[in-house]
Amino acid sequence: MKSVDIVIVGGGPAGLAAAVAAKEAGNDSILILERDNELGGILNQCIHNGFGLHTFKEELTGPEYAYRFIKQVLDLGIEYKLHTMVMDIAPDKTVTAMNREDGMFQIKAKAVILAMGCRERPRGALNIPGYRPAGIFSAGTAQRLVNIEGYMPGREVVILGSGDIGLIMARRMTLEGAKVKVVAELLPYSGGLKRNIVQCLDDYGIPLKLSHTVVDIEGKEHVTAVTIAEVGPDRKPIPGTEERYTCDTLLLSCGLIPENELSRSAGVKMSPVTSGPIVNESLETNIPGVFACGNVLHVHDLVDYVSEEAKRAGQNAVKYINDGCKDADTSDVIDIVATEGARYTVPTTINVDRMDDLLTVRFRVGDVYKNSFVSVYFDDERIMHNQKRIMAPGEMEQVILRKSQLQEHKGLKKITVKIEAE
Repeated sequence: MKSVDIVIVGGGPAGLAAAVAAKEAGNDSILILERDNELGGILNQCIHNGFGLHTFKEELTGPEYAYRFIKQVLDLGIEYKLHTMVMDIAPDKTVTAMNREDGMFQIKAKAVILAMGCRERPRGALNIPGYRPAGIFSAGTAQRLVNIEGYMPGREVVILGSGDIGLIMARRMTLEGAKVKVVAELLPYSGGLKRNIVQCLDDYGIPLKLSHTVVDIEGKEHVTAVTIAEVGPDRKPIPGTEERYTCDTLLLSCGLIPENELSRSAGVKMSPVTSGPIVNESLETNIPGVFACGNVLHVHDLVDYVSEEAKRAGQNAVKYINDGCKDADTSDVIDIVATEGARYTVPTTINVDRMDDLLTVRFRVGDVYKNSFVSVYFDDERIMHNQKRIMAPGEMEQVILRKSQLQEHKGLKKITVKIEAE
């Protein structure tokens, strides 16, 4: 059995950034395991711009952003295996994987970084009535077909869901000559970034119908039409509001789910809100030496934040190994609680002695809030009260905690993040 200090599962933006950070922190025994035929992950099919403004201070396409990190991995001589599927991660951090060259093999790791990314919510989870004809694609599948495979899914398109991939594919299909007739969104607000609504829909005259969903799909062999209807507060269709659109393609952009089958089988505790692991200030899960970062932890809106988070995971994995792979001290742990508008926080616990001087706590809100405040309470004392002009579920929010500030509050047990009107 081969032994490696750090095994990174996933060679996308999170895995690459974690590997580079671990190498720069002084560890030379790193192995990236990637199931695809190249490094870069989902960024390889994201040929639109808008990446890298935070990380590189310039606007890049997805492949350009990925290549910046791939080049660092190559220049630093970090080992990686492509076409390699990880089958199992044991609690003692033995990683079982397989590929064509090596067959089934095992690696004993001192630390494991989970960076598997996320996947789209499948159609089966959506309960749309009608037949199951050809012409129905997830937005990400359509993106791969157009941008990498060179195929055009269809010419008359309806999109269900206003997640970022769906919005971007509305523009992409239009640029390829298709007619995007409507984007329907079940919720009363869009799940995508505001800039994508403006640049991908408004600029091309594509209507966005909020509080609408698909209620029927026509066509046995191939999609011929879909019917959408308005939904009420209970999210059930309102009779008499149906609108029929002839089309040959239905794209589904109904949310992303962290890819955590491996994490669950390894015994990692999961958050019911994010569907990702529960982690502490070091991005360490309940299994000592197993860290998580990127979209496998919680779905991000910007890849720059994925890279920033993954860098911390790589550095903390090295720190864990250098400290002798000791279990984390659970005494003097402070819980972080999200409530009253804040849906969750990452991380959910802090040990002040182990944290860096500054700790970024990221969260999402559960509704659209205008001219409201992000408040942070130390036990019952409010210590932060920042006004935000607008907050929406599609955009991640954050608060920054200072180590010195936490050290001043002796005996602190709970930090609460909430949204307040005034």
